[in-house]
This record gives sequence, structure tokens and C-alpha cells, in this order.
Amino acid sequence: MAKMPSQRDIFEVSGPTYLTSVNWNCPNNQRSVAASLVQGVYVLERDRQQNRYGPEARAPAWYQHFHFTPIQILVDDADSSIFGVVYQFIPPVPLPDSNPDHYSLNAPTYVIAFRGTIAKKQTLSRDLGLDLHILKNGLENTTRFKAGYEALNYLVYTYGHQRIWLAGHSLGSAIAILMAKTMAKLTVYIKSFLFNPPFLSAPIERISHAKVKSGIRIANSYVTAGVASVLKKHSKRSNDCFDMLALWVPQLYVNHADNICCEYIGYFEHRKKMEEIGAKGVGRMATKNTVRDLVMNVFGNESEPLHLFPSAVLNINWCNSPDFKTAHGIHQWWRQELNLNSRDYQYCNK
Repeated sequence: MAKMPSQRDIFEVSGPTYLTSVNWNCPNNQRSVAASLVQGVYVLERDRQQNRYGPEARAPAWYQHFHFTPIQILVDDADSSIFGVVYQFIPPVPLPDSNPDHYSLNAPTYVIAFRGTIAKKQTLSRDLGLDLHILKNGLENTTRFKAGYEALNYLVYTYGHQRIWLAGHSLGSAIAILMAKTMAKLTVYIKSFLFNPPFLSAPIERISHAKVKSGIRIANSYVTAGVASVLKKHSKRSNDCFDMLALWVPQLYVNHADNICCEYIGYFEHRKKMEEIGAKGVGRMATKNTVRDLVMNVFGNESEPLHLFPSAVLNINWCNSPDFKTAHGIHQWWRQELNLNSRDYQYCNK
């Protein structure tokens, strides 16, 4: 008797088939496609690990459906794993006459997507090592960042940046953040889709008591601002770098129940709270710094906090998430029905 495919097997080969025609002007369609392309990277690596090639490969279901094709596979030399893909969009010919807006200038020509950690023996050690690099703000020294940035740099300076997207999940979103921030300092702003990016702080957002939560954040802001003021003359890093990022406005996707990324909710919302209580200056100083990085900077570490940036469209999934896998998974972001709330945070450096 043939082995019945598991629910996971069926899910991996299905793809979000409800999107029979993509409206590139629709943020929800853009989100679903970007998440699917990230999933394509995950499944490419799973195909490699399980020796699934040709007709048995499951990854094509996640990109061919949207008329994308991989033109470069990004491989980590340390463990030979696939961690990213450069996709090219090749729209069908002729284009559908019934919906000309679907193939508008909002469609990307290229998408660079990065996967997150895969908890399999072939990849777990290397992926966890890179997760530690995030904690140390050391991703810029890794081969994954260098390979990804080289690919992005080539596309930008060959074709321009207007039709390029970056997309990543978890560890992959951290790589995408660093790449986009590096480009933004050159006044090149890459459209970015960041799914469950790690926020390097205790998840205060998970505290249920609103006043306690607010009180902790206000106290943290005053402590951070105070430390920044004291150490400013010893710092080797300028806050001008933070202000330079203001025009980069990534699409940030977080789940309220995900301890890894949920603190982004409070990070952006707390700015308003500090203005309301007449402490805008303190709030702005705290927005740009962390105590840990301020201290590390004094001792010669000039890296910037990866998870801090000025502007974003924050998309919060408020759906019930019974466990960590559900709250942190990439699979939630191509669903048709989401209890999604979007908030636009534009930073003004005046």
C-alpha cells in the first residue's frame, strides 16, 4: 500500500492557489506573494535535504504559480544549505486584458527572499549560530549577509532599485533588514517585507496589564535616554545614521502572540505615548538606542542595534495563536482571512 501523504506534505505542495490573479496594487496580494516566495526558499532547502528533484520537487508550487523563476540560488558555504533565492518575475504573455491594473508598476521585476531557521540536523547548528550573531549585532560579518548584499547590490546598480523587493522571515528578515538599512544609508530605499523579525528585547507587549506595561516602557525610556546622555561624548557612533533611515518604510508583519517580534508593537506605539506625556525628547533618544549597545559602543563595538529603525507600516495579526509555531510561522501571512491591523509610522527627524 502506498504511503499516504501527511497533512504537512499536502500543505507544502499546495501553495496559496486562491490567488488565481494577482492584483499588484493590493497590499494583501503583495503580502501573500512575498510570503509565498519566502516559503519557496524553505521548501527548496527541504527538497535538497530530502533529495527531491525534478517532478518530485515541491518548491516550484510556491513561485511558479505567480510567474516567478529562480535566477540565483544563495547557498551557505558553511553547511551547503539554501538560505535565499533571487527570483525574477516573468509575467504571462499576453497580459490579461480584463484586469490591466493587475500588472501595474507595483509588480516587482526581482525579489530576493530569505528563509529563517530550519530545525533539522543539517541546518540547525549553522542557523542557531547566525541567530546568535543577531544578538551580537554581528550579521554584517557573516557570509549570508555578504552573499545576499552582493546579489542586491548587483541588481540595484544594473537595473535600478524601483522594481526590487526584499522579503524574509525570522532570521531571514534580520538579514533583509540589514541589507535594506545598508542601502538606505546610500539613499536607496528597497521595498521590504519583513515577517516576524526578531526584536532584541524582553517582550513587554505580552504583559496583560496596560498600566504596568506602559510604566515599564516609560521607565526604560528614561533609563536609556539618561545612559545615552552620559555616554554620548564617549560614543563612536552617531545617531545621524538612524535619521538617515527615515525614508525607508518597510512592511513589518508581526503576530501579537509571538514573543520574538511582538515588542515592535510597543516600540512604535510608545513614541506617541511619550509625546502625550510631554517627553518627546526622551522618547526620541530611547527610540534610537539601547543601553546594551550604548555600553558596547563605548568599548569599541560600533555596530548599530539591528532591530531599531525609524519608520514602518506595522501589520499586526490579532488572530488566535494557540502555540509558538502558529504565532511565529510564515504560513500565517498568505492566508486569505486575517484579523490584520495596519498602522503607518512615519518618523520625522525634527
